Amino acid sequence: MGQLTPDQRQILYVQEAARSGIHKAMLAALYQIQAKPVLTDGETGLGIAPANQIALKQVDTFLAQVQYAANTIRSLTSSLTVGGWKSVELWDAEQGRYTETFVQAIAAGYTAPPSDATAALLEPSDKAALLAAYISDLTTDAQVAKLPQTFVGLDAALLAFLAPLPRCYFSLPHQRDALLEAVRLWRKLDTREAAIASLDIKPFEPETIVDDDKLDAALRRFMPLIASHYAGYPHQREALLRLVQLWQQLDSREAAIVALAQNLSPTLNFSSIDAALLAIVQRLPQAYEGKGDQRNALVETFCLWHQQDSRSAALIELGVNPDIFTSATPNQADITHAATQLDQSLLDFMSRLPALYQGTDVQRDALLRLTQLWRSLNTPEQALQSLLNDLKQMATARRDTPEAPPKPSPLCLPPRPDRWTPDTLQLYAAMIPNGSFTWAEATSGGLQMPPNQATVDAIIRLAQHLQQARDRIGRPFHVLSWYSATDVKTLPGVASNRHLLGDALTFYCDGLTAAQLYWFLDPWWTGGLGHYAPTPCVCYVDARSDRARWVN
Repeated sequence: MGQLTPDQRQILYVQEAARSGIHKAMLAALYQIQAKPVLTDGETGLGIAPANQIALKQVDTFLAQVQYAANTIRSLTSSLTVGGWKSVELWDAEQGRYTETFVQAIAAGYTAPPSDATAALLEPSDKAALLAAYISDLTTDAQVAKLPQTFVGLDAALLAFLAPLPRCYFSLPHQRDALLEAVRLWRKLDTREAAIASLDIKPFEPETIVDDDKLDAALRRFMPLIASHYAGYPHQREALLRLVQLWQQLDSREAAIVALAQNLSPTLNFSSIDAALLAIVQRLPQAYEGKGDQRNALVETFCLWHQQDSRSAALIELGVNPDIFTSATPNQADITHAATQLDQSLLDFMSRLPALYQGTDVQRDALLRLTQLWRSLNTPEQALQSLLNDLKQMATARRDTPEAPPKPSPLCLPPRPDRWTPDTLQLYAAMIPNGSFTWAEATSGGLQMPPNQATVDAIIRLAQHLQQARDRIGRPFHVLSWYSATDVKTLPGVASNRHLLGDALTFYCDGLTAAQLYWFLDPWWTGGLGHYAPTPCVCYVDARSDRARWVN
């Protein structure tokens, strides 16, 4: 059984630290210093042994060692707190880490009391070595995340973020999850269900499902209590950091610390409503009936989107003569024809919006105004609230219901250019007419764009050969690597990395082995061809001018 990689271990440390409310670096340090016991999965542990209700088989894998190490440190923290330890004895607020005194307590070893069914026995370890390993891991994390030099203002920033929270709570799913995580960590619980149960909410009778409105009310009552009871204990700080991370939808605990150093506010990030705005845009063509108020809503949206000075300028850009609608002697046939033409232009405009939307303030304001007019609401605030309601429905709706997010429509591709160049590539277009291979496949979805015409031509040249192979074999080729501006791992036996030129491909076909592909291509493929035994499905081809073959 292969051992975990260092990155995999780090992910487990982060995961269990977030669950338990303890400092991730301590888990990494225990693994480095303890290096015992030897586990059934081929790993070494964090010094966790059976105790009380915890049997040996419960702690004989690496994941179990990390989980019970986190639980046991949490139990030790609770024991010391009950024994009279203050927060300053556990946590160094300036350095943003456990105190040396607390690290020494961890190094001394600990056996959880019989009443704690989630914790076990932590073996003693060398105090100086554990502290050094702990600080080393912290330093590495700080450098990677670009954390501030001092953490003196962190507690104040957390409490400042917490103060306006009740009025910023719109019952969005991610906001509710953030508050429940804060409750869970604050009360040293392991599951969302336990956190909800701790709020003592009376469920529906005779059901046991808690109503969202009752849950929201309980969470609103809990928020002010946090500030008044905050004493700087490590688990309390981790509860608030987790709250900030999930509320702001940040990547990590460290990202939350960095954001808090920049006067972070819990006010609604208006990008949160983008999904709801685009859902309205996507549903609108099916609901459009050509009514005057609907047409006016779309014209005003067009004006705001393009920052037009007047309605007349917008109509001209939409291909309609505005004088037709303001003539002293109106011709009804002309008006009807112009309205039909205007409707088509407006619907064409709306169909392009999902692909054009970049989330700018101008674009978002235009779509917010569209929502207000389309739904006949009196104020932008009412439009915003309606979008928030949409978001809550979209989060839980079945995929076959009207409330679910509509499926995005594919883009309409522009006409093919006379010649492909680095400036004219269309990612979703086939490289050769009626071909199967697209520029997206050749460029890793646009991440690896060809820098010059020679590379473009090399990619096209290979695509022409590949199309013959694909047509002969009658199966799609799943591209693993094609053009790459940097070296990519290629098969042993390839003397030069032709992925850099754009005329090499590693791929597989569903249901076929690399050997089958090799034997099929070998008689007539004029370039390089090979496969590698340890990857029995992956085949390599290139468009060199001479035949080359290898099987490793």
